Amino acid sequence: MVHRRILSLWFPHLGADRILRGARGHIDAPLAVVAEVSNAQVICALSPAAETEGLYVGQPLRDAHALCSHLLTRPQDKLAEARFLAALQRWAGKFSPWVAVADPDGLTVDLTGCAHLFGGESELILQVERDCAEMGLSVRLGLADTLGAAWALARYGGAEVGSDRTGDAIDQEARATRSRAHPRKKGKTRHWTRGGTAPEVAVHGGAGRIIPAGQAYSALSPLPVAALRLEAGIVAQLNRLGLRQIGDLLGQPRASLARRFGRGLVDRLDQAMGSAPEPISPARAPDHFAVRMGFPDPIGLIEDLMAGVDRMLPRLCARLEARGKGVRLLRLEAHRADQETEVLTLGLARATRDPARIRPLLEMKLDQIDAGFGIDMLRLEGLQVEALHDRAPAGHADARRAARTRQEDGTALEDLMGRLGARVGLENLTRLHPADSHIPEKTSKTLAAAWSEPAQDWPTPPRPRPLLLWPPELVMAPDVPRLDGTFRWRGRDWQLAGATGPERIAPEWWLDDPNWRSGVRDYWCVVTTCGARLWLYFAHGGTMSRGWFCQGSFA
Repeated sequence: MVHRRILSLWFPHLGADRILRGARGHIDAPLAVVAEVSNAQVICALSPAAETEGLYVGQPLRDAHALCSHLLTRPQDKLAEARFLAALQRWAGKFSPWVAVADPDGLTVDLTGCAHLFGGESELILQVERDCAEMGLSVRLGLADTLGAAWALARYGGAEVGSDRTGDAIDQEARATRSRAHPRKKGKTRHWTRGGTAPEVAVHGGAGRIIPAGQAYSALSPLPVAALRLEAGIVAQLNRLGLRQIGDLLGQPRASLARRFGRGLVDRLDQAMGSAPEPISPARAPDHFAVRMGFPDPIGLIEDLMAGVDRMLPRLCARLEARGKGVRLLRLEAHRADQETEVLTLGLARATRDPARIRPLLEMKLDQIDAGFGIDMLRLEGLQVEALHDRAPAGHADARRAARTRQEDGTALEDLMGRLGARVGLENLTRLHPADSHIPEKTSKTLAAAWSEPAQDWPTPPRPRPLLLWPPELVMAPDVPRLDGTFRWRGRDWQLAGATGPERIAPEWWLDDPNWRSGVRDYWCVVTTCGARLWLYFAHGGTMSRGWFCQGSFA
């Protein structure tokens, strides 16, 4: 019978080690990573140098500064720590393909059938420690038959179980007596059996970190009950009853434990001893879509490059289709004979896996590649992919024909945007969408055409709007709300033939728009004797002077 062998890796200084690695040796002072808990700043990770100053995780930052005046602090970045742990997961894949993340600062590796590849379990553990030392990481580990046992050994291996009795007579009195006693001294930490931090005792030597097969009972018995991954409240209850070690629980009736502390305690105990299964669910490796082609002799002609693309592109699209994906951002790498690399990036207006739609866009950009002394290898990679769903036409023949027509029209527009984007960049292609505002210049918003759908159902304005709209320009006219006769605009005199209005528009009082500090406006559609139709308004004045302005022109 083959026993499972589980390796648990715990990085007690993960947050601080990540920052120290990024500093590349420029941080010499004790470092603490600080998080905000209940509107208070609390230490969540420490560097080894900070631990030697007497600081501990969970300590308020103000107390830490009182103990260590030269303490250097950094805010916690949970997203960066998660990415760092994901990178460590990829590194642990060298020891076993079955690696899972144990949030927030550990990894679980199923080493069943893998240890002999590294010369045995002891040699494998030494290799893990050497790798972590080279990466500048602090690690504690445990190897056992079960996940619960390995987890307990990594975090509590070598911890000594103390008594609740501290020797303080007043502290041992009843709660009412203790409430009248003197307060606890500042800086005094609580015992681990009363909710404090468990003692961390480093264990040296491979034997203390490996539980031989079938010996979890004797190895876990001296460890504290907190090593069973129990809630702090249950641990405190067990300690008050004198059940401080795992061995104290093993001899107790399971039914009594379940009635008193719940089914969770019994389940954790069974999982640690191997009586209950606890599977490991490794994270699925992300999809990676890339193909490459090497050449026996360097090439440099565009025709030769396109011949290589014609061979690689169908293979890449076939992989995308097998995964139900479509590529949105594509990169072509041309590795030259002089060890230099030419890179082309192609953005598509819509995700696709059709080689016929991608090939013309790549061909348009191949002239940007400098072949130099020749190209030895081409590599095509999908940087950004999206899910594509196959659609089967159904229904009446006319409905299918209409759907096919709409699909072809949409494809033609997307292909056009792709060709224009290959020349000028997709970020320079925009389209307008309606916006909910009564201010003329705010009735539309500009969106990127490649990442938005065509606008539908534009709202009808209460009055006709001009075809051209520009920033207000000053008009020389009498300072009255109605135009009569002539007015001067853009250095020219205009003769009034007719005017329609007014349409009063007030500024948004909840926003301070500099262009609307002239107050309420009365808009007029003005027709001149030369046939021009202009959009003029009279500003009644606010924080700025009143007067006439021109803002647009009708068709």
